Amino acid sequence: MCSPSTPREDQVWKQLEENNRMSTTSTNEIGAKAGGTIDGGAQHLNWSGIPIEHVAEGIERQMVVGEDLMICRFRFAPFLVTPEHEHPHEQMSIVMSGRVRFFVEGTERTASAGDVLHFPPHCNHGATMMDEEVVLIDIFTPIREDFLSD
Repeated sequence: MCSPSTPREDQVWKQLEENNRMSTTSTNEIGAKAGGTIDGGAQHLNWSGIPIEHVAEGIERQMVVGEDLMICRFRFAPFLVTPEHEHPHEQMSIVMSGRVRFFVEGTERTASAGDVLHFPPHCNHGATMMDEEVVLIDIFTPIREDFLSD
């Protein structure tokens, strides 16, 4: 966990900003500037510029794919059910908005915005969206090749 900055550190950052050696970028500017590969294969992207796939009724997906890791943003319609399943990928799920009833190895958990779930490889899990749209960020390693072939 990062420790809070000291007043001296705050002063240094403020001076750097004033000297224009560190840019402060608004969300709109990020969307305009984002988009592409940086030297060394790094990427700078913004969700607004990533294609939205309609993978099934009530499910939208966006993906950013790295070498061994991928991140997906899903938008699920209310009451949608994703059947219990397992896969060889490690997965982290972050609930960005909405409420979800997760089923993990036979245990039921309700998660809401700000909650993070970790699913080790081969962990049986599924989810039912509750009474509102749900936005999830899922991070997988290794890459879900099956998502790339959909």
